[in-house]
Amino acid sequence: MAEIKDDGKLAWILRSGWKGCCPRCGKGRMFASWLKIAPECGECGLDYRFASPDDGPAFFSLCIVAFPLTFLVVWFQVAVEPPMWVHLFTSVPLMMAGCLLPLRPIKGWLVASQYVNRAQEAGTEKLWARLHNQASGNAFGD
Repeated sequence: MAEIKDDGKLAWILRSGWKGCCPRCGKGRMFASWLKIAPECGECGLDYRFASPDDGPAFFSLCIVAFPLTFLVVWFQVAVEPPMWVHLFTSVPLMMAGCLLPLRPIKGWLVASQYVNRAQEAGTEKLWARLHNQASGNAFGD
C-alpha cells in the first residue's frame, strides 16, 4: 500500500490492527506471538522498532471493557444476590475474557496508528531518521 488518503486512514488502521497484519503492505504478520510484536514484516521488511504501544492496550481494555463489566457484576450482585461461587464461575471468567481478548486488536490498532501517523516523541525527529537510515521520507517509510 503505497499511499493512504486521509479519509482511508482510520479504516486502514482498524483493519490492519484487527487482523494483526503489517500496516505498510497489509500482508505480513505484525505479531510473533499473541502480544509480542514481530521484529519485522516478513513480506515488505518493515522494521517494527518504531512501535511502542507501552501500556496503551491495557489502559483501553480497562476503560472500554473492565469498567462496564464491573458495573454489570455489581448490578448482578445487588439484583440477584447470588452466592460467591456463582461469581467465581460467571463474573471472574467474564472479566478475564473481557479484559484479555481485546488486548491484541487494541495493540494492533495502536501500532498501525503509530505507523500511519508517524507518531514519535517530540524532538526526536533527527534521532528517528538516523536510527532508521532515512532523511525524512514519506509518511509510510517508502
